[in-house]
Amino acid sequence: MRTPLFLLVGFLLLAASALLGKLFSSNYPNATYAATLIFIMVWLGIAGANMWVGVAKAGYSPSEELPIFLLIFSVPTVVAIFLKWRII
Repeated sequence: MRTPLFLLVGFLLLAASALLGKLFSSNYPNATYAATLIFIMVWLGIAGANMWVGVAKAGYSPSEELPIFLLIFSVPTVVAIFLKWRII
């Protein structure tokens, strides 16, 4: 149940980041690029913290938790890069 919630949070954070990038793009032309980059760095930290909690607190091994980390990190990141490349 945690994985879909983390993916939802990732997409909500991506939407907020894209919105902020679009709002500031009139004054700062590279705002969408900066917003995408900042989103990826913040999301890497959040996904890494989730992996740490899974290993340190929940008792999973790193090899069990790594695929979940990759899923949680890569899906919103790929969508963010696609949006920056194609739409924004």
